[in-house]
Amino acid sequence: MAAKQLFDNHGRPIKYLRLAVTDRCNLRCFYCMPEEGIKYIPRKELLTFEEIERLVTILGEMGITKIRLTGGEPFVRTDLMKLIRRIVDIEGIQDVHITTNGILTSPHIQELKSLGIASVNLSLDTLDHERFKVITRRDEFAKTWNTFQLLLKHKIPVKINTVVMEGKNTEDILQLVKLTKDQNVSVRFIEEMPFNGEGSHYPTLRWTYSKILEHIRAEFPTIKKIQDEENSTAYHYQVPGFKGNIGIIAAFSRTFCGSCNRIRVTAQGVLKTCLYDDGVLNIKDLMRSGVRDSEIKEHLLQAFSSRPKDGFQAEQNRKHHSISESMSTIGG
Repeated sequence: MAAKQLFDNHGRPIKYLRLAVTDRCNLRCFYCMPEEGIKYIPRKELLTFEEIERLVTILGEMGITKIRLTGGEPFVRTDLMKLIRRIVDIEGIQDVHITTNGILTSPHIQELKSLGIASVNLSLDTLDHERFKVITRRDEFAKTWNTFQLLLKHKIPVKINTVVMEGKNTEDILQLVKLTKDQNVSVRFIEEMPFNGEGSHYPTLRWTYSKILEHIRAEFPTIKKIQDEENSTAYHYQVPGFKGNIGIIAAFSRTFCGSCNRIRVTAQGVLKTCLYDDGVLNIKDLMRSGVRDSEIKEHLLQAFSSRPKDGFQAEQNRKHHSISESMSTIGG
């Protein structure tokens, strides 16, 4: 029997769910939340593991094939591995991925390998110990680096996510590119977005996709464009002779919306059909009201049928046309 396929009102396939399991984090990154942190959601307001399993089962039946578990920091959630063991066995789900800062991840890497985790995205904005402390407001670089080494050792595909921040880590860009010389790793440079609990840090974003690429090309003039995966948010490049590659994600410029195949569900069970919208359906409330799976599917299909064409339209449709939430609350 052919697998079911989901499409939105613009004809884009929907195959990929980014699922936040918590809004809590053990770092205080400059681009994600204020130094004093954010007001965390009460535990009873989070989706339970049972509710998450039910939601993933429903979406697997509808056509979602790929899941990324994120946060906050997902490993802050107690007994996360119990949830992962359940999710990898849900029918229809072909690939389970994880985004983490690596601080609590290392004890679980061997089991993640045995469970067949498809890849891990590791948040790492600098290779410098002191700059790491400044950016994250925590002294945890050694733990993140250890996780990176263990992921390589266990041959779990790993991507490094680096948010480029003017005045914070632009001197790290070239060092991170050099990391791909001898390691089969993808380093992805991400435009900074205003999801930090405070709004935009700059009147104008200078370190855009094109500026990042120009900076890299000045040092590595032979860098070449390589094939992007289908529905990729990153534009991929490789320095000839290097084992790994780099990706640049125009997250603020929003140049990839036309092929976006992803939806998000926040830790409190709110569906976002675009990163820049302010939530279009409270799935947790539906579940706790006692509705059947078939009714939840109807609500989801209705939400998918009125998806904005791009992130600019989604931002314009927000109730207050402004962004003040933390990426930790949304789901990174």
